[in-house]
Amino acid sequence: MGHLQPYDKRESSAQEPRVYCPPLFAANDPAHCYALMRAHPLAHLVRQDGGALAADAVVLWPDAEAGVLRGHVARVNPLSACDGAGVLAIFSAGDAYVSPGWLPGKAEHGRVVPTWNYRVVHAHGRLRVVDDAAWLRAQMEVLTDAQEGVLGANWRVDDAPADYIAAMLGVVVGIEIAISALEGKDKLSQNRSVAERAGVRQGLAARGEAASAAIAAAMNRIEADQGERS
Repeated sequence: MGHLQPYDKRESSAQEPRVYCPPLFAANDPAHCYALMRAHPLAHLVRQDGGALAADAVVLWPDAEAGVLRGHVARVNPLSACDGAGVLAIFSAGDAYVSPGWLPGKAEHGRVVPTWNYRVVHAHGRLRVVDDAAWLRAQMEVLTDAQEGVLGANWRVDDAPADYIAAMLGVVVGIEIAISALEGKDKLSQNRSVAERAGVRQGLAARGEAASAAIAAAMNRIEADQGERS
């Protein structure tokens, strides 16, 4: 990953991505971004389509060493005709509502409002269409093995009949995106006081559902990192 530099807001050019991100929420470290993309590989892939914007939900698996995202789409998908196009892949890595009732200020002065905490990664790059059965099979094996490994390796591509897999490969094309810039944004109440952050973490954890618990865990990691640095 050494060749891929995190996006630096201090530099400016017409070619650079622009996403609103206060410095407190910036999470541009490539290792961090790749970890979130692996954990949440379903991306919204945005491109220009004539004078409008088009977006598709596509599973994109990151290869940190090569600095690329790889996936596949139906051959009939208009993306299959977008070789060379500039694209933006947006990975949502979790979100949760934050109630003002969790903040000490509700009882103290009432000047509090709701907000939303979330984590997101934007990957910018150029799309390459790959119409090659061997490439496609290798990509599907990497993706499937990664997901099935979490489940105890219940299924492998080789488990299906060879003629069936060949037929399935025939109706899709591969896509590879050479990443030119990564932008990570973790909005996790970093702009709040210690007491407010504690209230948010407790409130999220008390909801008892996975999405809020994941955001609370991410906030806990930030607190732990800050404690180690202090």
